[in-house]
This record gives sequence, C-alpha cells and structure tokens, in this order.
Amino acid sequence: MDDDRDRQNDTDAARALAVAGELRVVVSRLKRRLREQADVGDLTTSQKSVLLHLEREGPATVTMLARAQNMRPQSMGAIVSTLQVAGLVNGAPDPSDGRQTILSLTPACRDMITAGRAAREDWLFRAIHANLDRQEQEQLADAVELLKRLAAS
Repeated sequence: MDDDRDRQNDTDAARALAVAGELRVVVSRLKRRLREQADVGDLTTSQKSVLLHLEREGPATVTMLARAQNMRPQSMGAIVSTLQVAGLVNGAPDPSDGRQTILSLTPACRDMITAGRAAREDWLFRAIHANLDRQEQEQLADAVELLKRLAAS
C-alpha cells in the first residue's frame, strides 16, 4: 500500500514539475507577445521599472526609488534625468524638505501607459475571441483563477 502511495506521489510530483516547466515557457511567450503589442520605445528595463513604480506607489524621491530598485542613488539619478528629458517624469520641491525633489509621472507618461495597456488588452481579447470557442474561453477563465492562486502563494 505504501509503495502505491509513493508511486502516486512520484507521478504527481513529476507531473507538477512538467506543468511548471511548460507554464514558465508559455507565460514567457505570452509576456513577449504582449510587450510587442505596445512598444514603449527605447526605454530600458530600469526606466520602465521606475515608471511602473511611480504609477503604482505614487510620487517618490530619487532616494526612495533607488532603495525600491536596489541601486545606488547616483545610478537612479541618471535614470530619472533621462526620463525627465523624455518628458515622462517631472519633479517638484518636497514641501517638507526643500532639498528633496518629489518625482511623479507626467500626464503624457500616464497616457502612454494607459494606451499601452489598452493595446495589450485589445490584442489579447482579439486572440481569445478568434482562437478559442466558448467552452475553451470558459476553461481559460477557470485557468485564470488557478493562476491567481499561484500568483498569490
């Protein structure tokens, strides 16, 4: 009896490992396809990360951004300067400490982020609608719920 249980556990573990590998590959492909739908130009990964941080967390100083991104303030200063020149970030004096500058997204940057998300969602909608029948769309909806549980674990 224990041998049967051990074999089943081994089979379940092997299946979970195989699914994990396939899921990683599929999610990577999907992320790549979504990125292709709304290219944000020549921004580096670090620049995109700063913009997304400012969007999610709100205005911040260079020091706060550097800490959040695990980098030196000098390196973050260079990233922020590039984003300011591109018109994506602006700065204002910190009301509580005039030596600090509070950085925030410009309206143009917010529009760019919104348009990018809309383009990615539109592509995904069209791909789902064109390639999956009603039953498959329901299966996908169920799978999304499972992915949410995985992401929250």
